[in-house]
Amino acid sequence: MLYLSILGIIAFSLILIKAADTLSVHLKSIATKTKIGGFFLTSFIVGLATSLPELFVGITSALNGVPNISLGNAIGSNIANMTIVAGGAALLAGKLRIHNHSYATDLLHAFIAGMAPLYLLMDNSLSRVDALILIALYFFYNYAILKRRNKEMHQDKTSMVLTLFRKITHPNTRKNFMYIFLSIAAILFSADMIVRIGMSVAEGLNISVLLVGLFFVAIGTSLPEFVVELQAIRKRDAPLYMGNLLGSIVANGTLVVGITALIHPIEIQAFGDYLVATLAFLLIFFVFYFFIRTKEMINRFEGFVLICIYSVFVLIEFLR
Repeated sequence: MLYLSILGIIAFSLILIKAADTLSVHLKSIATKTKIGGFFLTSFIVGLATSLPELFVGITSALNGVPNISLGNAIGSNIANMTIVAGGAALLAGKLRIHNHSYATDLLHAFIAGMAPLYLLMDNSLSRVDALILIALYFFYNYAILKRRNKEMHQDKTSMVLTLFRKITHPNTRKNFMYIFLSIAAILFSADMIVRIGMSVAEGLNISVLLVGLFFVAIGTSLPEFVVELQAIRKRDAPLYMGNLLGSIVANGTLVVGITALIHPIEIQAFGDYLVATLAFLLIFFVFYFFIRTKEMINRFEGFVLICIYSVFVLIEFLR
């Protein structure tokens, strides 16, 4: 039964990934038709779209009374994003040069956003007030990024909003919205099944639900980001690579955890597992930042190093 449960998580993760991919395609189509481009498309639209699996796992886990699965999923996904996702894509597809120095600043801002729930959890709980702080931080971060990166959009804000509203409600976008709603329905169903199976895995292995979220669920829900990162390196598209990575880290650390805690406040149940994951996130971030900042690139060797660090993290968590 345990093996069937693990296979079930993999199967529903694949459904979730396909639904998230379809959702991402149609969100990008709407963004193109409304002429929303640049860093907004990569950091906000793509980053949010590829984080929807984590978001819906968070919602369903909170509704099922086990928000620690979502907390583990969010932390585990951010760790996976900077190691097996970003590093694995580099290992398979080769090196990618990242010349824009502002990415280092954006990465630091993403780190602050990713660390926010870990800081708020110092009292072993995440209340609804903490949740509102995280959600506000998510929108503030994206507003700050857009304000700095999209200086070409200097038109009057009122007229800009009205123009976007007219384009979004245009008949050409109706088909996109139909697929978006169908994709969300598939994501909700898959996420609910992953949470339910994850709970049975935790019971079968006699481990905390936090560990289930950190590994079994996090790896499955991080696959959309991996596909995007792999394509970005193959196309030598640094904005897509960094935009998706940063957008996902921020969305997981603020919006996903925030909405989950807003529905069901989180109490830390396995502090040791949580502490190791927090220290791992800190170490992995600084290693990744060092690679990006010093050589202005990510290559196969650095990807291999990141995957090795993740492997050590897994061993420490399960051998404790």
